[in-house]
Amino acid sequence: MSVLVLVLSLCAACCLGFGFVLQQNAASHAPLSDYLSPRLLLDLVRVPVWLGGIGLMICGMVLGAVALGQGEISLVEPLLATNLLFALALSRKQTKQPLSHQGWAGLALLAGGVTLFIVAGRPKGGDAVTDPLRHWLVIGIVVGLALLLTTYAKRTRLGVAPVLLGTAAGLLYGVQDALTRVSGQRFGEGGLTGVLTSWQPYAVVLLGTTGLLLMQSAFETAPLRMSLPALTAAEPLAGIFCGIGFMGDQLRTDVAALAWQATGLAAIVVGIVLLGLHPAMPGYATHQAEPRDLQAR
Repeated sequence: MSVLVLVLSLCAACCLGFGFVLQQNAASHAPLSDYLSPRLLLDLVRVPVWLGGIGLMICGMVLGAVALGQGEISLVEPLLATNLLFALALSRKQTKQPLSHQGWAGLALLAGGVTLFIVAGRPKGGDAVTDPLRHWLVIGIVVGLALLLTTYAKRTRLGVAPVLLGTAAGLLYGVQDALTRVSGQRFGEGGLTGVLTSWQPYAVVLLGTTGLLLMQSAFETAPLRMSLPALTAAEPLAGIFCGIGFMGDQLRTDVAALAWQATGLAAIVVGIVLLGLHPAMPGYATHQAEPRDLQAR
């Protein structure tokens, strides 16, 4: 594994984690009438704290894009999932909560799961799939699932909706990461003209904007611990699915390696959930303690 890819991915995770905390601090004050509406982004753009969080997120996305250009998505995505560690660190400073056994267990599972998946899978690049049907099938599955989750979140109680929206945003960001890597390859092959004449960069912008709206709506309606674990778990899973599905990424496929990879991914997900539910994550300070039903508005 390249040291450069490791450093870039962890720096990207740090910026993303800090940015998410600042965004949630601002979004939690937004009116619920903006829920899942573009008005939410128009309101938040006037909030300096939110702009700071967006700036950090953009820095993280740029660093992540550079890392994706240097390494396989199946390697970079698990490292980006450590953004929750940095979010917890900043939140812990704000809330003054001790880490406790739950926090240490979450840290160990997340860090150990990332290490185990990388060591067992030994991700490496391969020949990208040229069949456009394969591209659209993989992307359609992930985006379609995100659409179903969003539709259900719009119709259900707010207690469940933030988790669904976080998952949907994570799925879209995973596809965005894969298409960002494709765009980087287009730039390397044909320069700026090669990028502007392909559809991937425009899909990256559309997916990023949609994911941002879903994420801010989730941040608006519940504490960070309700949505960020789901987002952080869904993004690497979707990215790895796309990387193997049409990017040509290869993992070891013998029985033992697959078993250890599955164990590593399971540890990552469990660690993310434990950290997300930790008391140090921001609470619901600005809204009612119990989630509100959209139908009651």
